[in-house]
Amino acid sequence: MQPTGHLRGDAVRVGGDARQRFYDARGYGRPLDGNEIALSRVEAAHLLFRGDLSGIELGGDAAGVSGGDPVGFERFFVASAAAADRFAVRFLVYSDLRDRGFYLSPAREPWPGGSDAPGDAVDFVAYERGETPDTGKVKYPIRVVGERESVAAAGLAGRTLAVVDEESDITYFAAEGGAVDGATDYEPPADLSGVLLADRVVVWDAPEGLYERGFYGRPLTGRAADVEGALQLSLVEAASLVADGRLALSTSVGDEGGVAGDDAARIVARGREVEGDRFDRRLAVYERLRGADAVPKTGFKFGADFRTYLDVETVEDLPHSEHLVRVVEADHRFSPRELSLDVRLAGGVRKEMVFAVTSVGGGGRGARAADWVRAADVEWVSVDRLTP
Repeated sequence: MQPTGHLRGDAVRVGGDARQRFYDARGYGRPLDGNEIALSRVEAAHLLFRGDLSGIELGGDAAGVSGGDPVGFERFFVASAAAADRFAVRFLVYSDLRDRGFYLSPAREPWPGGSDAPGDAVDFVAYERGETPDTGKVKYPIRVVGERESVAAAGLAGRTLAVVDEESDITYFAAEGGAVDGATDYEPPADLSGVLLADRVVVWDAPEGLYERGFYGRPLTGRAADVEGALQLSLVEAASLVADGRLALSTSVGDEGGVAGDDAARIVARGREVEGDRFDRRLAVYERLRGADAVPKTGFKFGADFRTYLDVETVEDLPHSEHLVRVVEADHRFSPRELSLDVRLAGGVRKEMVFAVTSVGGGGRGARAADWVRAADVEWVSVDRLTP
């Protein structure tokens, strides 16, 4: 005979030999006095679904007054879906991970997983296979989201997303923190001179190593070209070189009556003019990547802000780029579809998808790029598909 549960508040209590049967042997619930345990609604529904509980009495009170005849899985599931946030999708993920051999705990006090969750945006913690809540280490902190929900970019690192689509299929994503570190050993010369055009800077007499070894810009070439040494820089490349004291502007085309001040202010103002505040964020991330000895180049062909090369010796012997980097604001919220598209594309071209979550205070029109860019906060989050 299977035991009966009793719903008290938001927990289901089970007596008899419940502690030995469910908590000690299979990691369900949390111990109470004697052999009684408390189950979360999801845990209780899973045991009902498996036939390990004969039913659950709904309602009742803390003194143990009966709440009527026990109900089965269908009625308990519907009642819980009405009473608990995102119950249906959380049940699907809980059941899937249980079927994969994981013990799980709700990531809230006073359940065992409450002390192991990295923040409040986690639904469950899944322990190492074969480990119980008493002794196990957390393998996956699980955040459950529906296909039409959104996920905050800030604080995403360290969590496992379980996305439930409209057909109840589940896709898992692992989000990890950590910076992008490269090994490109190149120092640009300090005497570069360029002309600021509409949305780029041309260095007419660039030294060969600026492109060949530093992978800055793109040469202005052609089959019938009679011009040598001309290199086109993007605005983020030029702004970074100016801020480092490597590049000075000889001319600013289209700047008449515009921004007064140093060269950095002119390039930043032009960048904001052509792409708004997004330029500030991209420049902040570009600076961080160059500062970490990685080489960022445009990721336009891949729908990203940058692709990165970690170890460039010469462009003639260029390795494949390792990352796609997309720059997002600190308050950005991903839709699961957006996240899936980015990760799928990166995987399809054998790259790692990295999001640079960036908070840039920005400066006035005369602000030096070096000042506000280097004060920006950047959180790196790599996201990949996961099979638990």
